[in-house]
Amino acid sequence: MKLKGNIIVIPNRKIFKGEITIENGKIKSIEEKDCKENHYILPGFVDAHIHIESSMLVPSEFAKIAVKHGTVATVSDPHEIANVLGVKGVEFMIENGKQTPFKFNFGAPSCVPATSFESAGAVIDSEAIKTLMANPDIKYLAEMMNYPGVIYDDAEVLKKLEWAKHYNKPIDGHAPGLRGDDLTKYISAGISTDHECFTYEEGLEKLQKGMKVIIREGSAAKNFNALIGLLDQHFENMMFCSDDKHPDDLLLGHINQLCGRAVEKGIDVYKVLQAACVNPVKHYNLNVGLLKVGDDADMIVVEDLKDFKTLQTYINGDLVYDNGVSKIKHVEFENLNNFNTDKKVVSDFRFESNAKQIRVIECLDGELVTNEIIEDSKIEDGNLVSNIDNDVLKMTVVNRYQNDKPAIAFIKNFGLKEGAIASSVGHDSHNIIAVGVSDEAICEAVNLLIENEGGICAVSNSEDLSAEQAEKVVPLPVAGIMSDQNAETIGKQYSELDKMAKALGSKLHAPYMSLSFMALLVIPSLKLSDKGLFNGGDFKFTSVEL
Repeated sequence: MKLKGNIIVIPNRKIFKGEITIENGKIKSIEEKDCKENHYILPGFVDAHIHIESSMLVPSEFAKIAVKHGTVATVSDPHEIANVLGVKGVEFMIENGKQTPFKFNFGAPSCVPATSFESAGAVIDSEAIKTLMANPDIKYLAEMMNYPGVIYDDAEVLKKLEWAKHYNKPIDGHAPGLRGDDLTKYISAGISTDHECFTYEEGLEKLQKGMKVIIREGSAAKNFNALIGLLDQHFENMMFCSDDKHPDDLLLGHINQLCGRAVEKGIDVYKVLQAACVNPVKHYNLNVGLLKVGDDADMIVVEDLKDFKTLQTYINGDLVYDNGVSKIKHVEFENLNNFNTDKKVVSDFRFESNAKQIRVIECLDGELVTNEIIEDSKIEDGNLVSNIDNDVLKMTVVNRYQNDKPAIAFIKNFGLKEGAIASSVGHDSHNIIAVGVSDEAICEAVNLLIENEGGICAVSNSEDLSAEQAEKVVPLPVAGIMSDQNAETIGKQYSELDKMAKALGSKLHAPYMSLSFMALLVIPSLKLSDKGLFNGGDFKFTSVEL
């Protein structure tokens, strides 16, 4: 097979008209040759850090959509399903991904559970990490979220790091806001990347100390604008990732969007493509071609070098996407899950108190970090309740792995004026998380998810709606975090649910994605686990009441 067009050689900073000959899935030759084709041929894009589960799609369905945007490979951390199902969940992701031509590169989740301050569905200890690291399908040790464990020499954490080093596999980092001597110690443990920088200064310090910085732009966490100014000088040590991308956003674009935005900001196109295509392959030792003779024929044809609209995608020389049509086929699979809690009653969500003031989580749109603020409490019949006028709403995290009393806290900026929203996508342990205007609405939303053994939902208490209109649920039967449907179906369902959450009053860009991170204890400041309100700065529980 032969492919003609403007060929881009990223390391040589060169574009020339030519012809690529592909034989047995490899690039046999690249020749300069005049041709009439004006499109551009370049290596495929690589997402340098993503949790496939956050797309709510199994890997085979994710691949169908990613190739439309010129993505040929991902560096994938199956941390989410591992927190639900352990090693069995990791194996499910690998096997499902293998049934497609797409190049998934899975890591061994290093933090299952992410902390000891929450209830997960499984444990992956250092012995399990040893076994995973020996597996050639595992390419790296996935993000070491437990940075206090690294800094304070936790024996179990250090054993996990040592097994990665023993098998000569890269170690991914996760250290939001970590600076100074603590950062130096974290890096010296062998941790080589970070995708959690949220300021230019933090990114610069990490780069100067030898880390690779990955610019993240997901559905909730968006750090592109803060970090893109570093790319011009540090392009050899930077990459792009989405981390968590919801299905409706994935349908619109992927790494191609970040390339377009970077070029629009005036950054040299070769530097942009170095970050998007070359650096992940080299850092993680991926079996992904870089448009050189002898390489796997992994490449894309794009319309121009501004928007990077993908016309064709090739993986191992096979045409997997062609002018609007993904050629990746549906894969049959068995739904795995882990749900073991009974339905709740309204009184489970009471918070007996006479405190005049309370600690409140301040949710920040587009950020994983939160603030701790103090607000006046609203008490009815001895029960702390939501204050709709002041937008201080009750939230809960409900253990889905066993029957326990729900944990209660309060949150600002969700903006709901009626009803409740809930999700069993609750990073990192994926318990049920809900926020609402009343205990009754919260209870109804939580029970809707328990009935479905996972999903995301919205309920309205409006008397103007029929029973059918008053509640909407998107079931997620695969581990309670992924759909068994295709991207178009789940994307449409998710989009409708997103509209309903906004109709209930939410002003957040991605209310469900933001909600899912309100239980992520490893990101400061205040978060809620199924065991209580947690201060991520001090790494300990704190009280709702003052």
